[in-house]
Amino acid sequence: MEISSRVLNGGQILANALVRQDVNTAFGVPGESFLPLLNGLVDHSAFRFITCRQEGGAAYMAEAYAKLTGRPGVLMVTRGPGASNAMIGMHTAYQDSTPMVLLVGQVGTDMVEREAFQEIDYRRMYSECAKWVGSIDRVDRIDEFVSHAFHVAQAGRKGPVVLALPEDVLYMIGQENPVKAAHIVQPGLDLQGFNQAMKTFALAKNPMIIAGGGNWNKTACEDLRRWANEEGIPVASSFRSQDTLDNLDPAFAGDLGIGANPSLVKRIQDADVLLVIGERLGEMTTAGYSILTVPQAKTKLIHVLSGPEELGRVYRPDFALNCSPENFCAALKTVKMHAQYDRSAMKAAHHEYLAFSSPVTVTGDLQLAFIMDSLPSLIPRDSIITNGAGNFATWVHRFYPYGAYKTQLAPANGSMGYGLPAAVAAKIVSPEKVAIAVCGDGDFMMNCQELATAARYDAFPIVFVVNNNMLGTIRMHQEREFKSRVIATGLTNPDFVKFADSFGMPGFRVSKTEEFEPAFRKALASKKGALIELVLDQEVISPNKRLSELGTQ
Repeated sequence: MEISSRVLNGGQILANALVRQDVNTAFGVPGESFLPLLNGLVDHSAFRFITCRQEGGAAYMAEAYAKLTGRPGVLMVTRGPGASNAMIGMHTAYQDSTPMVLLVGQVGTDMVEREAFQEIDYRRMYSECAKWVGSIDRVDRIDEFVSHAFHVAQAGRKGPVVLALPEDVLYMIGQENPVKAAHIVQPGLDLQGFNQAMKTFALAKNPMIIAGGGNWNKTACEDLRRWANEEGIPVASSFRSQDTLDNLDPAFAGDLGIGANPSLVKRIQDADVLLVIGERLGEMTTAGYSILTVPQAKTKLIHVLSGPEELGRVYRPDFALNCSPENFCAALKTVKMHAQYDRSAMKAAHHEYLAFSSPVTVTGDLQLAFIMDSLPSLIPRDSIITNGAGNFATWVHRFYPYGAYKTQLAPANGSMGYGLPAAVAAKIVSPEKVAIAVCGDGDFMMNCQELATAARYDAFPIVFVVNNNMLGTIRMHQEREFKSRVIATGLTNPDFVKFADSFGMPGFRVSKTEEFEPAFRKALASKKGALIELVLDQEVISPNKRLSELGTQ
């Protein structure tokens, strides 16, 4: 290993090590606990530190950045409160299998275990939502720990890692031990297991594919799309992975998630062989583990995952293949299906998806389904649509046909407040693209401060705020379980149009469907993005149910 003759402090060594990992952008909120690192970054003029207004918003931006670029999102926060705020983004990255590296300030090594000011044991704190947590306690091991972190974040099932930075180590003087950028280590294909599994799949009379989860790239998506079309196999996407295939592609059969198409659910259950690529088969995709029986599915199951620890965790597959989606889908080119299955099933499944995603009419003057359905005629197919969590997301997932790879940014862990920061990150990564954050009123207010980040970096998305003045999802469950016994779900909101104006964004209030398109065209023409408030009747709790109908027989 090359040993540098330059004598630097720990913060400078760390800054140089990050740049050698091809890091040129980090998100965060600066803190005094890592001042030497910030000082070291000053020497790298091309490095962008995106200063956010709260660590939770910064964490979401780093996570979205990683999804869009395929590179680890880097997050820098201060100790204690900063680390606590960042937890929400780390949990999102963990459940979404998104590579991230969190650099968090820590008390000096001479103060550990004294409950010093803002001290937290990060190994215990992040143990449930990080692949690895390390603490750089020696200046001569900085390069080693950084290399380790970037290897772990990108290996197998990708995910977040944490490096604690004791303050005294960042000030210590030492020599660099330069290390090249980390390898991306993904599992290859066990050809024997692959051949056995695909022989079974090729003999299926009613085959289906579920694709989604983490670890995909554009090449893998295209290989799967081409093979599925050639062989006539319908492909369903897992929860919030709808951009694995362009939703208008003939092979796309719809998505499995909240309120999934009953016809698609039946197709999955009726499949005699089910090929699952990249998806863990978690609670949301399986409708509470009910679509497939636990622990042994009634259908023959071929399960392909980058992380071996997830194979057999809930469902015991007939064939368990520890392989990345990219390597697996590349090998599909060699597979030819036999003619024992109905090749018209793919076309039928796609037509069922199109029928299910056709707009439905609900109570009131604002028809969200028709608004979402109109978007493809107004924006490019590579537009990026983001959202957080809430009933409002049902409309975008069901009625908007997502484009190809990385046109959807949505948290698989169902985290509120994600949509706006993710859309800001999308504009930072791809300023030329249309980025739309679809938010609920409660969802938007959880990270609305990040409009200030959008203003600072001229990264304005278009924001839809679906406003029904309540936490709709929780109110829905209250009405279902405890009819008319309502508490804690009402909201008092600001004037969203004035709020947008305070950040230099145009704002529009839309209460009727016909008002939407003129406002949206103005938003598209704006150089400062826009906020469009969509005023929704509280009775409109879902595309299929009125609020007053819940809890009744």
